[in-house]
Amino acid sequence: MEITTAAIAEAANRIAPYVRYTPILELEAGAIDVPGRIVLKLDLLQPTGTFKIRGAVNLLLSHKPELVAAASGGNFALAIAHAAHVLGIRAHLFVPDSSPPEKIRRLQDSSADVTVVAGVYKDALAMSRAFAATSGGLLAHAYDLPEVVAGAGTCGFEILNQVPGVDSILVAVGGGGLIGGIASAVRSRARVIGVETEGTPTLHAARAAGHPVEVEVGGLALSSLGSSRLGDIAWEAAQQWVTDSLLVSDEAVRDAQRFLWETCRLVAEPGAATTIAALLSGAYVPAPDETVVALVCGANVDPATVS
Repeated sequence: MEITTAAIAEAANRIAPYVRYTPILELEAGAIDVPGRIVLKLDLLQPTGTFKIRGAVNLLLSHKPELVAAASGGNFALAIAHAAHVLGIRAHLFVPDSSPPEKIRRLQDSSADVTVVAGVYKDALAMSRAFAATSGGLLAHAYDLPEVVAGAGTCGFEILNQVPGVDSILVAVGGGGLIGGIASAVRSRARVIGVETEGTPTLHAARAAGHPVEVEVGGLALSSLGSSRLGDIAWEAAQQWVTDSLLVSDEAVRDAQRFLWETCRLVAEPGAATTIAALLSGAYVPAPDETVVALVCGANVDPATVS
């Protein structure tokens, strides 16, 4: 289904009291050795540390359930836990044991009920679906619900407002909720380019096959980009408004994390650093007169791993 700009505008109004209108940071000329103007959109400064809060709040405010169930590699579960606590909703969260210990610890310290599931995201998702079916709770899918994608799209509106004349927007891709939302918000006003690691290539594989396909996932960005299949909503948006899909190595992501810390004093998790990795590694080379926004969308990582 198509996510309309009207739905994204409604989401922006709905979630405004609960999320942050996050800042941008323009890098000095030459900070990254590529042509063009590079601007960072710092959605890692959201409550809970990622853009996921946008979709979580929009979903819960839209449905106002008594109980919500969600599966996540960590970030969406953290967002649901926070939003549910603020809104007075009970939450039961399912997280794979492959998630970083610091994310699992934060979930267990929240007011939500938490079940740690053996395996990866798809295993936690299966258990959350079973729980929702038997409990009657709202199933909060991390990236393939219209309210979640529309919530993510509000970040796209902010970029258009903050960076007039933006030419290209680099967006990390896992299940596709973020790029689906941003592409639906931006449409033809800028190029939207997906960036994934070689170990989490859902959009890249879908574009190659002509439709979403199951992929094996692994590597450094598993916890945040570890969905094994691109969402249907994201795929519909991608076919219309996503210009390209780029892959970067885990080594390039580590370099990007170090760059963000050493240059900007930003601690970014691997999935969020993919956009910077594309610029540093040469996977994306802007034109000399191009304005590029690189979305840095998450900070849930042990700081000791990025210095």
